[in-house]
Amino acid sequence: MSSGKRRRNARFGRGTWLFLFPAAASARVVAHSENVERQAIDNQHQTCRKRRVAREPHRCFSCSARRAQQQTPPPKSPQNGSPTTHFGFKTISEALKEQQVGAVFSSVASSYDSMNDFMSLGIHRLWKDHFVSNLNPGRNPLTATSSDTADQGMNILDIAGGTGDIAFRMLDHASTINNDAHTKVTVADINPDMLAEGRKRSLQTPYARSPRLDFIEANAENLDMIPSSSIDLYTVAFGIRNFTHKEVALREALRILKPGGVFACLEFSKVNNPLFDAVYQRWSFGAIPLIGQLVAGDRDSYQYLVESIARFPSQTEFSNMIREAGFLVPGKGYEDLTNGIAAIHKGVKPKA
Repeated sequence: MSSGKRRRNARFGRGTWLFLFPAAASARVVAHSENVERQAIDNQHQTCRKRRVAREPHRCFSCSARRAQQQTPPPKSPQNGSPTTHFGFKTISEALKEQQVGAVFSSVASSYDSMNDFMSLGIHRLWKDHFVSNLNPGRNPLTATSSDTADQGMNILDIAGGTGDIAFRMLDHASTINNDAHTKVTVADINPDMLAEGRKRSLQTPYARSPRLDFIEANAENLDMIPSSSIDLYTVAFGIRNFTHKEVALREALRILKPGGVFACLEFSKVNNPLFDAVYQRWSFGAIPLIGQLVAGDRDSYQYLVESIARFPSQTEFSNMIREAGFLVPGKGYEDLTNGIAAIHKGVKPKA
C-alpha cells in the first residue's frame, strides 16, 4: 500500500461507518448537524446583539431546499434575448455563469478538501478510492495483453481535476496495482487557482516532475487542444454539475475518447432513502453554509455548492444524457454510493 493511501486511510477510517451503514448513522448525523447549526446561529445572534442589529429569524433550510427544487421555474430569456442558465437556485445569463463559478472555486481552492469533507461528511475520500479502484487505471481497454499494456500505458484525462486528487490516485493505482510505469494523467481545469493548488500538492508526490503528470487550463466544453480519439479514460469528479452546457461537454468527451474508451463521472446525486435524505438536506442547507461563513468567512460559495447539488439531474436523467450524447451505457448506467448521496456514472464510446 502506498504511503499516500495509508495516510488517507489512517485519517479518515472513522468515516467508514457512515459509508457502510448510512441508516444507522442517521440519528448521529442529525444530532451533530443540529448542534453545529444551533451553535452557529447562537454565535451569529451574539454578534448581532453586539452590533445592535436585528436578529434574522431562523428558517428551515431543508424545507426551503425542497420548495426551491419543486417551484424553481425553468430559465427564461432576459429582455435582451441572451440565454440564461442556473447558478444554484438563481437564474443568470450564461455569460455570467462561468465567471461566477470561477469566483467560487478561486475562493475555495486552498480549502477544497475541507469543502468536500463538509459536503460529504468526510467520506468523499472513500468514494474517490472506490471510483479509482473500480476503473482500474493502467489496464488499457484497447490492448489484448498485459505485456502490451505495460509498454503503452493509458492516456487519461481528468477534467475539473485541478487539485490533482483523482490524478494522484490514478497514478498510484497504475503503479502499485498494475505495475504500470507508463500511464499518463493530464489534469484539465478551467480555473488557474485550482491548477496552482494541484501543482503545489504534486510536489509531495513522486510525480511532480514526471512526464506522467501534466496540468493544463482548459474548458471541458471546448477541448480543441486534444486530438480526437486520443484518450483511453476520461474522468470528472465533483465537477460536471458546475458546467454550463453539460450536453456539450459530454459530446466533447465522446470526440476525444478512443473507440472503446470510457467516460466515468463521480458526482453528488439524489439520495434514495427518504429518512437519510431528510438528514442530508438538513445538514447541507442548515449547517454547511454556516460552517463556510464561520470557518472560511465565505457563506455564499458554500451556499452555491449545496444548491448546485440540488439542481443536478437525477441518476436516471443523467444516465439518459450520457446515452443521448452517443455513449453506450452499461446496465442501468450508474452506481449509487451511500444511499445516493453520490453516484458513479459510466459510458463507453462505441467501436467503429
